[in-house]
Amino acid sequence: MSFNTFGHLFRVTTFGESHGPAIGCVVDGCPPRIPLSEADIQPYLDKRRPGQSRFTTQRQEPDTVKILSGVFADEATGRQVTTGTPIALLIDNVDQRSRDYSAIKDVYRPGHAGYTYDAKYGLHDYRGGGRASARETAMRVAAGAIARKIVPGLIVRGALVQIGPHKVDRAAWNWAEVDNNPFFCPDAKAAAGFADFLDGVRKRGSSVGAIIEVVAEGVPAGLGAPVYDKLDGDLAGALMGINAVKGVEIGAGFAAAELSGEENADEMRMGNDGKPLFLSNNAGGVLGGISTGQPIVVRFAVKPTSSILVPRRTVDRYGRETEVVTKGRHDPCVGIRAVPIGEAMVACVIADHYLRQRGQVGEAPAWPFRTPQA
Repeated sequence: MSFNTFGHLFRVTTFGESHGPAIGCVVDGCPPRIPLSEADIQPYLDKRRPGQSRFTTQRQEPDTVKILSGVFADEATGRQVTTGTPIALLIDNVDQRSRDYSAIKDVYRPGHAGYTYDAKYGLHDYRGGGRASARETAMRVAAGAIARKIVPGLIVRGALVQIGPHKVDRAAWNWAEVDNNPFFCPDAKAAAGFADFLDGVRKRGSSVGAIIEVVAEGVPAGLGAPVYDKLDGDLAGALMGINAVKGVEIGAGFAAAELSGEENADEMRMGNDGKPLFLSNNAGGVLGGISTGQPIVVRFAVKPTSSILVPRRTVDRYGRETEVVTKGRHDPCVGIRAVPIGEAMVACVIADHYLRQRGQVGEAPAWPFRTPQA
């Protein structure tokens, strides 16, 4: 299986399966002398960790990360820092229950990647989906923790803004509330409604989709390249690469189709700091594939979990029509734990483009305004 690496200068390669002995990744291209320890990575993994509420899979994985290479003690400061060599990270799998899948090992789950893996490779790992499992995304979150350290002043935050048909009230948005509920929801009232709604979904043995919004602040202007290497293109590709994601939008996204030219235009004035001040952000912080210096705003849609208790018609590997019921431990809404994953992918893309920008032009160029012509 090829294509397990993403990024150009900041490169991440993941390995391992859902029910294998361990999962891991190698991060290559991280600059040297950046302070890094397991304690810098673990808090982000704890956000994604399963079994933290009744609304996620009850698989009990501590997701304790180990740094195997790429760090060394800095004698001057006494801190452990990156060396500039590949950083290898490992997480042991400790709570696999492969027997949960033995009854359906030859049956394709509708909406699941088992059929396409079999069509491509002639085999598929029925134990939780193997590489198609969201288990793999723990290593993306670990890599994202490193990426956050590369761009000075970068802040990446995500929130769940919709479950099924139920949306947050943007007038009630409070970033502090995200850590106060199991949904990473910025609206306390909406979070309470999500709980009632998802309890009903869970009791029916069904599942539901969600929309997540990620905002990256502190992104300097100038990241990205025209035409074939646009920042928003790479962001969209990275987010579409997350399991179960079926749609991505930047800024106003699809809603921009309903706007007039004057409504969509992000007008500019001069700020007190001598830099342009945008009066809106329909572009989501990217123009012509290059960052504007405004917050990067992206949203992605996650489909309902395909492993459900409700019988669904399907076929097996031998062409026989049948029904399938998936027992075991599954997320009724996999979009909940996708919040820290989306944050990580956005951080990795921005870190990669930051290093590429620095490699091409050095430090950020002087502000582009010129002396007016006489």
